Amino acid sequence: MNRKEKTRPGVVFYTSFGIIAVLVCWGAFFPKHLSDTSNAGMGWMNEYFSWFYMLATTIFVLACLYLAISPYRNMKLGKQDSKPKYSFFSWLGLLFATGMGVGLVFWGVAEPVLLYVEPPPGYQAETEAAAEAALMYSVFHWALQPWGVFAIIGLSMAFFKFRKKRPGLISHAFYPLIGEKANGALGKVINILSTIATAVGVATTFGLSAMQVSGGLSEVFGTPNNEISQLIIIAVITGLFITSLLSGVDKGIRYLSTSNIIVAGVLMILVLFLGPTAFLLDSFVTVLGQYIGEYIPLSLSLSPYGDGDWRGQWTIFFWAWVIAWGPYVGTFIARISRGRTIKEFVLGVLFVPALLSAVWFSIMGGTGLHKQIIGGLDIAGKAQENEELAFFLMLGDLPFGLILNILGILLISIFFITSADSASYVLSVISSKGVLNPAKFVKLAWGFCISITAAVLLLSGGLEALRAVAILAALPFTAIVLVMIVSLVKGLKEEQGTG
Repeated sequence: MNRKEKTRPGVVFYTSFGIIAVLVCWGAFFPKHLSDTSNAGMGWMNEYFSWFYMLATTIFVLACLYLAISPYRNMKLGKQDSKPKYSFFSWLGLLFATGMGVGLVFWGVAEPVLLYVEPPPGYQAETEAAAEAALMYSVFHWALQPWGVFAIIGLSMAFFKFRKKRPGLISHAFYPLIGEKANGALGKVINILSTIATAVGVATTFGLSAMQVSGGLSEVFGTPNNEISQLIIIAVITGLFITSLLSGVDKGIRYLSTSNIIVAGVLMILVLFLGPTAFLLDSFVTVLGQYIGEYIPLSLSLSPYGDGDWRGQWTIFFWAWVIAWGPYVGTFIARISRGRTIKEFVLGVLFVPALLSAVWFSIMGGTGLHKQIIGGLDIAGKAQENEELAFFLMLGDLPFGLILNILGILLISIFFITSADSASYVLSVISSKGVLNPAKFVKLAWGFCISITAAVLLLSGGLEALRAVAILAALPFTAIVLVMIVSLVKGLKEEQGTG
């Protein structure tokens, strides 16, 4: 089989594209029907499967911890004498920007202030206890659990691709269990589900990112914050990320991700020292202690005797959303992790981003809470109507607020580009039989698919409904990832026995 044949799209590409086109048309022409159907599905999922999501995400973290100390911990993702292609700093920048960048900027201030006025069960709104709980739950939602999902998928993909020389497809992470069926109909179904979840998830986030950039420009420069502005932003960002995408991972995505982590670090340090520094440091120590001390109750608590709506709207929503993104982030992390040991991979992918997320929320969310509670700035009131404004309202109220807001717009724009860039690449890999260098026209097809989907949904009002579809798609994929753990351990055991 020659190179051209390997990169030619097949059943996975055309089937996934067709299903996404149907969903987009549904959202464009019948937005209310799609919204009603998907919301009903989400209600059913929250009622009957909340326990499943809570248990599964905890198992993912525990599985990562086991692998980091297991007899396989020094096994490399590749030949035993292979070396990592990226420096540790570049590697962290790539995985951090790809995995959580847009979400951290979007929710970094909005989530803590919203949870302060709409706290978890057992807390009274707008109290000291509610403020501490708001920051603790925000860190919980963005620390170990999400990265446990990404780490399991990424580690499985990297092991079977670089160590066992299997194609870089989700289906081949199950080779020890299903054998050559990974190349057959069962494997194609797994890859189609992965592709759809990725494409829909990224497209909806693309639309949300356009809304946040538009909101930031409106706050800083007074430009209109409407659909026309958002479509212009989508068009500009599409041109930028397509240029980056065609230049490849080694150039475009790597340079953008390195720039991202630098801009994020500079902005975070500036907020730390321009804001209530001592208060923020106290908040970080407090939330870290609370998170560690309450980790098990947080991870396994539901409301079987009360109203579970809050956890459905927040915790279960985040877990399902993260799992829907799992194929994309995991596949991309695998792509950049050749040559790392399993221990190094788990420590880097699980703990470093989790700690950085805790620092980010302590500084950004802590400053937002300080402004809300002590500074008299009603961020929560405005965030209840437009969550995307919370980040810029907080920055604008600090010294040099204009400069900080411009940095904030730059940061979300670069995160915007890198997420769409790397997602288009991953979609191209999955739909091109797992080759690491897919054809350019496939990359372009997925890039424009993401942009057009986001634009159509913004115009039709179906963006929230399609996001719900992505969350529902996470339900079967959660079971797939649980089975993936079994397959990975079986593969590691067999590899150690033959090594």
